[in-house]
Amino acid sequence: MESLRFRFSRYVMNNRIASLGVLLVVTIFFSAGLRQEWVPTHYVELKTIFTDLLPKSHPYVQTYKDHPNFGNPLTVTVMIKRKDGDIYNPETLQKVWDLTRDIDLSPAVDHDQVLSIATEKARYSEATPYGIETHPVMGDRPPKTQEEVDAFRNKVKKAPNTQRFYISEDETATIITATFIERLLDYGETFQYIQNLVEQERDVNHEVYVAGQPMLTGWVYHYEHQMLGIFCITAIALFLSLLIYMKNVVGVVVPLLTSLVAAVWGFGFVGWLKMPIEPLIMVVPLLLVARSFSHCVQFIERYYEIYHHVKDKRKAAEISLSVMMAPGTLGIITDAAGLFLIAIAPIPAMERFSLFCGFWALILVPTGVFMTPLLLSFLPEPRNVKQIVGVDAKPARMHIAIKHVLQKMANLTYGKFAPFTTVAVLVIFAYSFITTLDIKVGNPVEGSNLLFDESEYNTAVGNINSHFPGLNTLEIVFEAKNPESTNRVARQAETIFSMNEVQRFMENSQSPPVATLSFADFLPEANRLFSGGNPKWAPLDNSDQAVSAAAGGVMVGSSPKAFSHVTDFVLQNTTVSLWFKDNKQETVDLALSEAKKAVAAIGEEHENFRVRLASGTIALQQSINETVDLYQWYILAALNLVILITCSLAYRSITAGILLMIPVNMSNVLLASVMVKMGVGLDVNTLPITAIGIGVGIDYGIYLLSRICEEYQEQKDYGKANVAAVATTGKAIFFTSTIVLFGILPWYFLSELKFLADMGLLLVMVMLINMIMALVVVPLLVWLIKPQFVRSEKLLVGEGVNLSDYAADSKALA
Repeated sequence: MESLRFRFSRYVMNNRIASLGVLLVVTIFFSAGLRQEWVPTHYVELKTIFTDLLPKSHPYVQTYKDHPNFGNPLTVTVMIKRKDGDIYNPETLQKVWDLTRDIDLSPAVDHDQVLSIATEKARYSEATPYGIETHPVMGDRPPKTQEEVDAFRNKVKKAPNTQRFYISEDETATIITATFIERLLDYGETFQYIQNLVEQERDVNHEVYVAGQPMLTGWVYHYEHQMLGIFCITAIALFLSLLIYMKNVVGVVVPLLTSLVAAVWGFGFVGWLKMPIEPLIMVVPLLLVARSFSHCVQFIERYYEIYHHVKDKRKAAEISLSVMMAPGTLGIITDAAGLFLIAIAPIPAMERFSLFCGFWALILVPTGVFMTPLLLSFLPEPRNVKQIVGVDAKPARMHIAIKHVLQKMANLTYGKFAPFTTVAVLVIFAYSFITTLDIKVGNPVEGSNLLFDESEYNTAVGNINSHFPGLNTLEIVFEAKNPESTNRVARQAETIFSMNEVQRFMENSQSPPVATLSFADFLPEANRLFSGGNPKWAPLDNSDQAVSAAAGGVMVGSSPKAFSHVTDFVLQNTTVSLWFKDNKQETVDLALSEAKKAVAAIGEEHENFRVRLASGTIALQQSINETVDLYQWYILAALNLVILITCSLAYRSITAGILLMIPVNMSNVLLASVMVKMGVGLDVNTLPITAIGIGVGIDYGIYLLSRICEEYQEQKDYGKANVAAVATTGKAIFFTSTIVLFGILPWYFLSELKFLADMGLLLVMVMLINMIMALVVVPLLVWLIKPQFVRSEKLLVGEGVNLSDYAADSKALA
């Protein structure tokens, strides 16, 4: 009795026009989502949304969202450095004045959060016969003469916190900081505006450096056009590889057309949903194009084999569909599952990525499995089938050579060589597993691992860190329990002395911060001035009256906005800021460990306030890293469960599910060891690559195992079945891996974005590792285990077809 898959394949091919018509209508629908002209704002958009990169349920993220003015990561730091002296000269101070005001005009800047020695927030206080007076250190214009410069220097000395945080110790540099409003922020526009200012202010006497998360993201935007250019080179390389390998219209047009349709569906889908795409994950859609190529080439290779026997393109397409439908669909579904499961991580950007790429992977079923045979049935018959399948050797030396190499490789997976291959595989796996113990979660370098060490951004980070406390803060927030109370938390003795205790604890910790600052640091100076100016009166009495008087003195003549970086406008919430030289993961871990001890020492809950850990760049980076580190295991476990269930059901054997899980997990370990050797940390950008790697591995494994099952029905020998499968289906695996290798490898050499270069090399390793795992480990396991399911003659994913019957029918019809 004819099986369901044959009947369904015949139905599809008997309704070829209608089937292509349905695919065309769906393609038109999704193409409209690429850009909806009647609603101009609705189109596919590459955009970074900073808060969407943060895990929404993490307590540190909640602290940041509740108190965004404390240690806001959306802050740009500009350092002006005098090359031939200190900053105390009219030329440099004029430059600081001008640049401060130009930055205050930046798009999306928070005007209340622009700080420098040229703003009114940099103030000094002095006692006069008429009381305490506070004034901006630079007044309403920069110093023009040396006398004015000397007077300015004296004023700075009366503002110790200004001198410490905004002028370097050697007095050769000063900084300007500006915080931006996320809902208004266009990274590309802001980056270009500030970068132009910086380039204008550089001259023979001054160097200007700029860093901060908005600038880092801006550099990613800056390299966007280069990324697109490199992607075009990849597309051309894929095209040329197909052309050289196939040397016929069918083998080139069908993969290109099906991949293009899949891309339209994928991007159109997010266009209709109005979902922005994170620019850094654009490497994944390109890999999905390569995955489309892979499925299509598998199909076409099988089509060539069948066409060589039946000599009828429509019948060959129909048989190919019936044979490839089950393993192709199974491979795509498990591949898509790996991407959909990334949504387990509670990070909005990852959830969007998961939906976008998971949908794209899933639509390879209609575009790769069904559209491919439909196109094959219409396009001209291939003229070089004998050369590709290896029958005619003279014009096809490449195909014969590949087949010969693969047969030699397959010989290592059974018989007398199998034990030696097993030992070699186990040794490599053990070494890789030990290496993975050193994998870093988070940022492994000073600055950003997205860019090269010598990049302008990382150079700026290094220079700023060497002159100032640094760009990375950890904020310990003191939050009012009753915000409506008239008894202000920042004016209470318990709060101020608790903050002092936290600072003292951290400054004497195992790895102390470079600097600390809190509202409490401003009060002793006010107390001294109110007490006649004698330094011995600077320490505060431990009473609410003394603290409130000092806080009032600090505020005399100034706006609460001048202290918005350490307390809110109504003095109800305040923070202890801790500066660290870098954001390497070991620094982050140690900083938060000590901060937890400091908070435990004073207690989290107090009568009128609570102490919350934490905000700032250090805490937010940790929130992402902890989430990635935890959920990578959930994703891996869930994906293994999906592979086990789906493959066990498809092959009607739990042994099959376990057999396919082994090489996939071995590949994952090998990939992690490669990341260690490359110095690439596991973070929100690299996590999807591991899921992609598992998807690639399971595709290859399913295709090869299904072919082994099919070949066993003819050979009745595990070893011979291995050789036949590796020489046929393995040939398509080898080709798809190598074309992706040649297509993606240029990223490593051409990209000025280190992330893209690293991902290029990493993806090359993904393809190589999974190719070797599929071609060596899968047949080796089949030989060692000799599973019963391989012998089954009623296996949907391994069901063969008697081509001699079709060949006889074709001759009779002829």
